[in-house]
Amino acid sequence: MDSKDLAHQLADLAFDKKAFHLKILHVADFVGYTDYLVVCSGRSDRQVKAIGDHIALTMKKSHERLPAGTEGSENGQWVLLDYGDVIIHILHAPIREYYDLDTLWADAPQLPVDEPDWEQEMRESVFEQGVLYQP
Repeated sequence: MDSKDLAHQLADLAFDKKAFHLKILHVADFVGYTDYLVVCSGRSDRQVKAIGDHIALTMKKSHERLPAGTEGSENGQWVLLDYGDVIIHILHAPIREYYDLDTLWADAPQLPVDEPDWEQEMRESVFEQGVLYQP
């Protein structure tokens, strides 16, 4: 599986657990340690942790692939899984807003992502809760 396919696979796994505001950023021209960043949000600490656990377990069982590194799975505010050519950041929505990774990587090209049907509903729900949401 090449790194682009891996990024899409990780995105699909995140969507399985209702991750939202997902972006796949091609950062190979900006950094030397990875090709793609997948960045997504969860509505709670518990959901952030569940997304990370689901991705790690599925990648291990289905693809016999373990992350080279894992950070943040204890508290669920910001979980990072490092698969070498692709790193996925799963952030609780207010934490994502605070650290503003989207602005940090604004110059990185984005891959198109097939959003699930419920994504628009999630946007509206999060907006009503007062959490900044910018697709």
